[in-house]
This record gives sequence, structure tokens and C-alpha cells, in this order.
Amino acid sequence: MPAITRTARAGALALAGLGLTASTMTALPATAAPTGADATSTTVATRDKHHQSAKDRKKKRERRERRAARRLDTRVLGALGTAMRQRGDAYAYGAAGPSAFDCSGLVYYSYRRAGFPVPRTSGAQAGYTTRIAKEAMRPGDLMFFYGSGGVYHAAVFLRWVRGHALMVHSPGSGQRVQVAVPWTSSWFGGTLRR
Repeated sequence: MPAITRTARAGALALAGLGLTASTMTALPATAAPTGADATSTTVATRDKHHQSAKDRKKKRERRERRAARRLDTRVLGALGTAMRQRGDAYAYGAAGPSAFDCSGLVYYSYRRAGFPVPRTSGAQAGYTTRIAKEAMRPGDLMFFYGSGGVYHAAVFLRWVRGHALMVHSPGSGQRVQVAVPWTSSWFGGTLRR
């Protein structure tokens, strides 16, 4: 009996496990690669096909990103609509709706209903958003008011009116949820449109 190497035996056993034997496996004849003009046209056609598919992939990705941005924008505007519907509701410290709110409770209630997992306090909400320039504010973005102790108030941005921001917020004790202009310029913008 001829000596069989361990590798050959392992290969034969693997083939047998698949139901094949060395005699059932045959090599196909090799084909010649195209030469000359045929080779060039084949290469160009392959490259163009690959290049076109890369362009198609990029267009599809851009369309997906635009659709996602529109869905996100719809959710943010839904939160703004929820906040606007709370106008006239009472202020209550620590309240987060549905009929009384503090400033961060209004943001929490409105954005949670729109499907955003925002934190409960204004400081945590400020940390959760992406900070943006005041000039870049869009309806539904958030406004955070700060002092030496950090962020102390949150509001929902509506629009610019004659150079002043317009917001909906729950201002404080004895007042109701309302639309107003900021009383200070010590605020910054945050967005959930990431």
C-alpha cells in the first residue's frame, strides 16, 4: 500500500464527506483571455459598469438620507405642534404634562410624544441636543437659557420676527405656557436634527 500523506488523506476524507471522489472531479479546460481591441473593450465595459453602479449606489444613499431627514423634520415639527397645543396650560414646578408643565417638562412631553428620547431636565436636554448657531435655528429646535450656574430654562423655537427669536415655553410660577420673545440674549440653540 502506497504511503499517503496526512494532507492528502484529509482532503480525500473531506471530499468523501461531500459525496465526491477524486475521480468525479475533473478540471475544465482553460479559455484564452481576450487580447488586443477585445481586451480593451471588455476592460472599459467592466469599468464603466462598475463606475455606473458606484454612481447609482451614491444616488440611492443620498435619496435615503433625504427621506430620513424629511422624516426627522416631520417628527420635530410634530413636537413643535404638541408644544403649541399646550398654550394656556398652567406652570407647575416639576410637572411634565399633560395639563401642567415646567419649562423642561414641556420640552420633555412634546418631544417624547414625537418619539424622541429626550431627558427630563433642561441641563440634560441641552447636553442631549447638538448645539447650533442662533442663525441656523429652524422651527422646532430648542433654546437653552444659561447663567453662572449653567442652563436654567428651556424653550421651543418658533421663528425669527424682526430680529428677535419667538419661542413657546412654560415661563414660571403663576404663568401659563405661552409664545414669547426671550428676555435675555444669554441663550444658545440646540437641535435634534442630527
